[in-house]
Amino acid sequence: MSNSLKLNRDGDVAIVTIDNPPVNALSFHVREPLMQALIELRDDPSVAAIVIACAGRTFIAGADITEFGKPMQQPELRAIIATLETIAKPTVAAIHGTALGGGLELALGCHFRVADTGAKLGLPEVKLGILPGGGGTVRLPRLVGAVKALRMIVSGVPIGAAQAHEDGLVDAVFEGGLTTHAVNFAREIARKGGPFQPVRDRDEGLKETDLAAFDAEVAELAKKARGLDAPIACARAVRNAVTLPFNEALAAERALFVTLVGGDQSRAQRHLFFAEREAAKFPGKDTSKRRIGRVGVIGAGTMGGGIAMAFANGGYPVTLLETSHEELRRGMGTIEKNYTVSVTRGSLTEEARDERLSRFKGSTDYADLADCDLIIEAVFEDMAVKKEVFGKLDAVAKPGAILATNTSYLDINEIAASTSRPQDVLGLHFFSPANVMKLLEIVRAQKTAPDALSTAVDMARRIGKVAVVVGVCHGFVGNRMLAARGSESEALLLEGATPGQIDKAFTDFGWPMGPFQMGDLAGLDIGWRNRKARGQAAVIADTLCEQGRFGQKTGRGFYLYEAGARSPVADPEVETLIREKAAERGIAARAISAGEIIERTLYPLVNEGAKILEEGIAARASDIDVVWVNGYGFPVGKGGPMFWAGLEGAGKIIERLEYWHRQTGKDVFRPAPLLKRMAGTGSWEPDATA
Repeated sequence: MSNSLKLNRDGDVAIVTIDNPPVNALSFHVREPLMQALIELRDDPSVAAIVIACAGRTFIAGADITEFGKPMQQPELRAIIATLETIAKPTVAAIHGTALGGGLELALGCHFRVADTGAKLGLPEVKLGILPGGGGTVRLPRLVGAVKALRMIVSGVPIGAAQAHEDGLVDAVFEGGLTTHAVNFAREIARKGGPFQPVRDRDEGLKETDLAAFDAEVAELAKKARGLDAPIACARAVRNAVTLPFNEALAAERALFVTLVGGDQSRAQRHLFFAEREAAKFPGKDTSKRRIGRVGVIGAGTMGGGIAMAFANGGYPVTLLETSHEELRRGMGTIEKNYTVSVTRGSLTEEARDERLSRFKGSTDYADLADCDLIIEAVFEDMAVKKEVFGKLDAVAKPGAILATNTSYLDINEIAASTSRPQDVLGLHFFSPANVMKLLEIVRAQKTAPDALSTAVDMARRIGKVAVVVGVCHGFVGNRMLAARGSESEALLLEGATPGQIDKAFTDFGWPMGPFQMGDLAGLDIGWRNRKARGQAAVIADTLCEQGRFGQKTGRGFYLYEAGARSPVADPEVETLIREKAAERGIAARAISAGEIIERTLYPLVNEGAKILEEGIAARASDIDVVWVNGYGFPVGKGGPMFWAGLEGAGKIIERLEYWHRQTGKDVFRPAPLLKRMAGTGSWEPDATA
């Protein structure tokens, strides 16, 4: 019928095959012929049943996201599903790969769904700041129940075919030969005769719904939403499926969808969706890559152990090196404990844990790294120590092996210069815990070979990381901007704010935690060592460290942590210390608003991002957003600092930066030229015009 849709017959069963690579998205050029085919087959008396299948590696993986926010070309998905539901003969969706978003909603329009054993089904729209707009919130509860539908829709996490079958979402699961099985299934169903009930008319999942229990679950979900509108709207739509007639619930779903898709949060989350994909592209990208078989990790502490786990989780064999057998045993013990915790939580099977542990080989001898294709050091953050490690690697690593440093701040060009192979050296800045955090800053040194960089980006994807290529400067993108964000933290304390007040301003903004909670979690001694190495000081934080208050690990930092608890408790001693240090400097306490806190912390963050773009440390403003959302907890619903700056208004940010520059004289408030240009053009691109 068209290049993107084929119609075949197997006897009296019609097979409609969608072929729109790479993921069979429901673009207009798919929807139009699909609607025509369904109408023709509905009215064809020689057709006893219809199977909807897909070519390629997956079933329909969703709508065409590029069409969002634009006038929708007809027919739209809802009309196609409505047409499906007018077909009296049995319709069967044959699902392989992934049935996501609009793909699953189309399948829900069929009478039956069959799946390959490896298939995954989900409604991930919440991750784009919207809800399923094709009836997913109204039909799914009718099959699996309101609570299961709520969890599936609000989390956006797909479920496997076996779980879908158990829940009633899928009618049969087959191993291989899916289309043939689907045709036989459809023919047998047709032979038995109807009538065949569409999902919209089924109510087995809605019977005896406990609305009180449902609302209690919604209340818990709301606490985790952190200001995001979409999860709350999803919950409301699922509740409507229980309490309203089908057509009313469907209309309410559409109204919620339209509101969300036109809002700033969805715009921000769609921006991030594309930004993550764009981040994998970088200037001078080489299509050739080096083979990575075995990975070496130097250091079995918190960071090194986490990095090693990330690679083992990704299927790589890992050689883990430590300075002594005792340190190696301790590190491997922690790794085994972490995996066992995952088994206890049910996120990992015992077999998977044992398989991952089998990928580790421990050593205290650098010579055992000779067969590694990628070697990452995760040792003490000191240039002399790093150079010593790379000197040893230069002697034992095989030709072509990529040598990476996990430094958070240090000059990788200087590290590379200490070897005879600077073309093989780059930075892999993981974020703690490295086996959990998604972000990986890949730092391109001055002489890093293009194929080494391309290999690192490809490897990051294999171990489930979101990679962003950045340039060399102190702190790269993330930590350099973090320093700008934190530059006023102590000044705010001395002028009258409390740690709790500042942290609350951050959590109200949408951050998972504030800067002082984060400092206590990470360990205040880390920043203390870094400041001392650079000849800098922070009067409050330094004094706390001198008192042995390093945060959660010592039970005391900016807050108290009683009996090993992770919940912070305000400490009167810290507030007394702040007032004493303020008095020593002649600073009188005053009331400080949440708005001032945001201006003096987040506006410098944006300003530093503009400087980073000017210097070419980051290739795109969207790369900075990816770094901050995935590595530092910048609120997803605000799209990252650079996107948020556009929402906030660059002119407003400049005005307030200039005000605080006059008040303090600090360079952190001096507006960057690119920020001023952005105020005029509305774009971070240097060549943009108004």
